[in-house]
Amino acid sequence: MKPSRLASLLCTVALALLVLSFSIAVPILFRPFYYVQIDALDLPERTGWSEEVIREAYDEVLDFCVLGKPFGTGQLAWSESGRSHFADVRELFLIDFAVLALSAVVCALLLGLRLNGKLRFHHPLGRGPGFWAGVLAAGLVAVVGGLAALDFERAFVVFHAIFFPGKDNWLFDPATDQIILVMPEEFFRNCAILIGVVLLVCCAGLIAADLLRRRKQ
Repeated sequence: MKPSRLASLLCTVALALLVLSFSIAVPILFRPFYYVQIDALDLPERTGWSEEVIREAYDEVLDFCVLGKPFGTGQLAWSESGRSHFADVRELFLIDFAVLALSAVVCALLLGLRLNGKLRFHHPLGRGPGFWAGVLAAGLVAVVGGLAALDFERAFVVFHAIFFPGKDNWLFDPATDQIILVMPEEFFRNCAILIGVVLLVCCAGLIAADLLRRRKQ
């Protein structure tokens, strides 16, 4: 059977999208990541609200963004502009979840065909799709992470300009949208770090698996 260049390319892209969307989903779905930062960032001391009030506000926002429940921020004040921004955030979350699910299905189908002997991947330079997906995703996080490390505040602004074009409702007024006080810039920086770490671990796993396959051969 002739190795398929198209299947190899499709698998490489699907694997790269899988690890990227999975890495983004981790801080969204793993709420304890936020909970441990309540004390780490001294949020009760900085805001004057108890840990229970802060957790309730965060949970209600995430319930809206992930589960589609009615919007709320617990005992904290919010505005229609703030709610509108989180509605935009919810759309991005759903896109990420859709990419995660679709890329997982594509990868499962392609790998299933390969294991059943119905498909062979082309191996550019002797490396399989997993290796190139790991290199591609790791290269992306290295470039983006490097730029963010130079000036995270500027990167934060550019991110919102790209994903929320023409909108300024992400510029919260703490007096009317108090949720921003318990979701400070440091929290989003830590989310970016977690995404980068998870993605690099996944990339290392893909590359290592390909190197192990090559060694066995």
